[in-house]
Amino acid sequence: MLKKISRFQKAGLEQKNGKLLLFAAFSVSALLTAGCSNGSPEVSDTGAAAADDGGPSFDEWDLAGAERIAEICGDIYKEEAEMRSKNKAETSASGSLKTMRRIAERLGENGYAAVDSENQVDMAGSEQVIEFCKAVDKKKNDKITIVVILDCGFRKFDLETENGTVNIVRGYYRYDERGCLQNRSVVSYPADVWEYTEEGYLIFEGSYFSDEDFVLTLDDATEHTALRVLPLDEKCRELNRKYILSVGYRQNNIFLTDWSEEDFGDLDFYDIFDIFYPLLYEEPVPYAADENLGVGAVYQIPEDVFENVILSYFPIDRETLRQKTTYLLEEASYEYRPRGFYEAEYPDIPYPEAVSYTENPDGTITLVVHAVYPNGNDSMAYSHRTVIRPLNENCFQYVSNQMLPSFLSDGMEGGSSEDDSNIWWHSSRLTKEEWIETYGGTE
Repeated sequence: MLKKISRFQKAGLEQKNGKLLLFAAFSVSALLTAGCSNGSPEVSDTGAAAADDGGPSFDEWDLAGAERIAEICGDIYKEEAEMRSKNKAETSASGSLKTMRRIAERLGENGYAAVDSENQVDMAGSEQVIEFCKAVDKKKNDKITIVVILDCGFRKFDLETENGTVNIVRGYYRYDERGCLQNRSVVSYPADVWEYTEEGYLIFEGSYFSDEDFVLTLDDATEHTALRVLPLDEKCRELNRKYILSVGYRQNNIFLTDWSEEDFGDLDFYDIFDIFYPLLYEEPVPYAADENLGVGAVYQIPEDVFENVILSYFPIDRETLRQKTTYLLEEASYEYRPRGFYEAEYPDIPYPEAVSYTENPDGTITLVVHAVYPNGNDSMAYSHRTVIRPLNENCFQYVSNQMLPSFLSDGMEGGSSEDDSNIWWHSSRLTKEEWIETYGGTE
């Protein structure tokens, strides 16, 4: 029986005040070299976990299937690699998206369902996936191959359903520096979680035995997959990349709390400074944490530097900004403590996806955004409504953000609700009192 997932399903990961959760991420992979002929790219078998006995009996999951995919889109990968080697400055995000879109379309023309790994282009062959999901619901037998496109390779999911259960064979293939396709791993597992969500995502999860993971965790390895099946308005994608995705949900609360230009609420302007300083000055923030984890670094940032960053992106006056920060009048500077060891956040977080937009009469743009969390098996962990004010081609301001209860549809009135959003990974900066207690006043 497949488990139906609930909103933001993630057990045992809660942060409380004064408590730090440390997480270590391990990645273990093997790669054996193999020669390449003048013909199609060769695939070298790493000897990784193969399909278990009793797993899906697919013809497509073997090396020949991967070679077929490589043959179909290998020329596009080659063009992209040559462009990167000639001029790295030209390898923009938009260029990569164009490449991903070309590969997906090419694979779709050849009968595959295909989408990029970050769900930033529309899936080709989505109707096949929808029909497969219907077969699962009706407990009919069916098969499908879904290709997930990576920068330098792809993952191939061969799915087979029988009597309502779903078995998966996942192969991971990557091109090496010589243009040869390498088989990094092939694993097989049943889908313990399977859902086609209202937001148009196919989400599945399963576990398999891995020697490396068992040594580290004494448990099976678990894979989470979230693939957008339904298309999105390209304008939504464009606005999301420009205004939301570039900031995201890591180490800031711009999109995690209610605020407006009339009331900036609990916005953390120090986190905002960290994010937008590199964008404005095109260099890393020079005010870094101390290399000694037991020492708390404190800086005084000249008022013109700090205010220029904040006022470039937020419609706040200097007086209000100084009230919401630690402003040193005699020094004409802002006291600044960079995030340290005790303010770390869990690294695995959702990503934003704008699902609708409204161009308002006053020139602002309202975006409704869903937080997609693949590793939590959730295509809408929470949602928020964000208003942007474009100023010119490259300049804009954030006007407001409103957290929406996840059950509300677009257009309904929402409100701030920490219970609904449950943003467990986010860690606020230490207050001055907490900082002194933690570091003992050491600066």
